[in-house]
Amino acid sequence: MHGQDVALNGVSVRYPNGFVAVQPSDLEIKAGEFFSILGPSGCGKTTILRVISGFIQPSSGAVLIGGRNQAGVGPNDRPTALIFQNLALFPLMTVRDNVAFGLEARGMPKRQRRARADELLDLVALTGHGDKKPGQLSGGQRQRVAVARALAVNPSVLLLDEPLSALDLKLRQHMRAELRAIQKKTGVTFIYITHDQGEALTMSDRIAIMNHGRIEQVDTTSLVYDRPATSFAATFVGEMNVFRGPVIAIDGEFVSIEHELGRLTGRSLAPLQPGDDSMIFIRPERVALGPPPGNLNGTPYNALSGRLARHDLEGPFVNLFFEVGGKTIAVHTTNLGRLDVSPNQVQPVHFRGDDAIALPAGELAATYGDAAASHG
Repeated sequence: MHGQDVALNGVSVRYPNGFVAVQPSDLEIKAGEFFSILGPSGCGKTTILRVISGFIQPSSGAVLIGGRNQAGVGPNDRPTALIFQNLALFPLMTVRDNVAFGLEARGMPKRQRRARADELLDLVALTGHGDKKPGQLSGGQRQRVAVARALAVNPSVLLLDEPLSALDLKLRQHMRAELRAIQKKTGVTFIYITHDQGEALTMSDRIAIMNHGRIEQVDTTSLVYDRPATSFAATFVGEMNVFRGPVIAIDGEFVSIEHELGRLTGRSLAPLQPGDDSMIFIRPERVALGPPPGNLNGTPYNALSGRLARHDLEGPFVNLFFEVGGKTIAVHTTNLGRLDVSPNQVQPVHFRGDDAIALPAGELAATYGDAAASHG
């Protein structure tokens, strides 16, 4: 097996009622890459997947797979395979026959079909399960059968539409590692659709973030997390404390805003001018307890003080929530078996200016809220 690159050139999807599911978009996915498209429900990510697979024709633009324009090429003739959310396994067929179904449709002799199916069941760690029915397997095993069936037809590109959404949390986490391992073994290009940021960050080489039919950012997982391109991307992936205010000073890469809690500073990731409406973002795990250190070495620090309103234990981590001037600031710390802050105690907190980022004010993700962040 081998993967092929996929390119969208100016692809858009507009329906007869005028609704635009996908704004004109360019996207390049590398051969052999595990690429995720991440975004909320209704953002257009599944529509893009179906455009690549050929089930939806774009209103404009072109889809290229391996450099070949797919215009006029139907789903069955594209070098792609699609795994649906509900898996769509045949309950009365054996696992082996499910895997071999596409091969039978292509006229492969029975003995070769059986050998190929058993080879793929070995690949997905289901050796010896070929004679069972899907109902005799666990949810994770059925997921692997669906992957094996899709791989049976030797696709260059495997398209996965939120395939783990029906599984419980621990099984989803296990299957993330399984899918990533299968992708590395086969070298097939995986294009994975999800609204779950954890899935995207754990498995992907790169991620595209979508919102309202637009691709807002395409980057590696670390850059999506550490250097978000928009306010939506910043608040959709991970948790954020957010502070909004006009820009009052610019010093090299640092931008300061005027906020009701005082002057706050962060690294600018987009062009900003004095007076611009701006937002400063800081991850809760990068906010520290206590006052800033005495030796700043030229690094700007932001110092605040608030009352501990709530703390949530998450095993190895503790999430603290401080009320600061009517706002809530989240601080995530390691669980050391003790909490040195008492409920309602006023506590100083601080964060480095180069850990915070400044962007033009814009839309925040719908999942963002005061319970995990501060905004004004």
